[in-house]
Amino acid sequence: MMNLALTDHHPARPGPQDAALRDYDAVRRAIAFMSERWRVQPPVDAVAEAAAVTTDELHHLFRRWAGLTPKAFMQALTLDHAKTLLRSSASVLDAALDSGLSGPGRLHDLFVTHEAMSPGEWKSGGEGMTLAYGFHPSPFGTAVVIASGRGLAGLAFADPGEEAAALADMQRRWPRAHYIQDAAATGALARRIFDPTLWRPDQPLRVILIGTDFEVRVWETLLRIPMGRATTYSDIALRLERPKASRAVGAAVGKNPISFVVPCHRVLGKSGALTGYHWGLTRKQAMLGWEAGRVGEPG
Repeated sequence: MMNLALTDHHPARPGPQDAALRDYDAVRRAIAFMSERWRVQPPVDAVAEAAAVTTDELHHLFRRWAGLTPKAFMQALTLDHAKTLLRSSASVLDAALDSGLSGPGRLHDLFVTHEAMSPGEWKSGGEGMTLAYGFHPSPFGTAVVIASGRGLAGLAFADPGEEAAALADMQRRWPRAHYIQDAAATGALARRIFDPTLWRPDQPLRVILIGTDFEVRVWETLLRIPMGRATTYSDIALRLERPKASRAVGAAVGKNPISFVVPCHRVLGKSGALTGYHWGLTRKQAMLGWEAGRVGEPG
């Protein structure tokens, strides 16, 4: 049984939060339209119509949201761009390990440090743990942020009206934990996660990995994928010296409880094709495009 201190799971949405969520809602509609038609490169006015904004509003929206023009973002959805992300993906992981990035230093762009909870804590379903949760605006819709006293324990995403379902999804991972709604406690983490100006090596974001030994090893490997690059399930399996375990790696990636920060969205199919994502393929595309705007426009 879940122990919930509060039953009202709907986030409060002051004005600025409404604006942020409206931005993503328009972006989500635009991405859905572009992702279905990128092969024919639809004109910007058609994308704007699908997003229910004017052409000028669409340009301003994408520049503000991702630092990209709509056209450049469309390029970031192409298979050619995905293949560029994958180029030398195995060497990306090798370089990270050779640089000592698997330790408590800079693991990737968010300056993340991590620790794994004991297998016993995972097997107990979180019994004895107190986890705070809160709902916060993000570049990718409403973020459900879950924190323990030791750091970030969970991060999920929801479209309008799906907040309670996203929270319940996360709670099923640790069904015996005690949950309290505390937006003040989780808000500081949300700001750290989504504001790149706060990604500082002298103030690393601490995350808590709660899973099986194998899952934690997969998630640790995800943390070594730099922004603007990608890898494949088979490359991760090779890195873990389990070359036949691509399917098991895929299952572990799908169970990643700290999406975006532990960047499972940077794992692609071997051909470069975008594969499924627990929080929706459109959101995966949004994350990759948002990151493309921070490492240079796709070319």
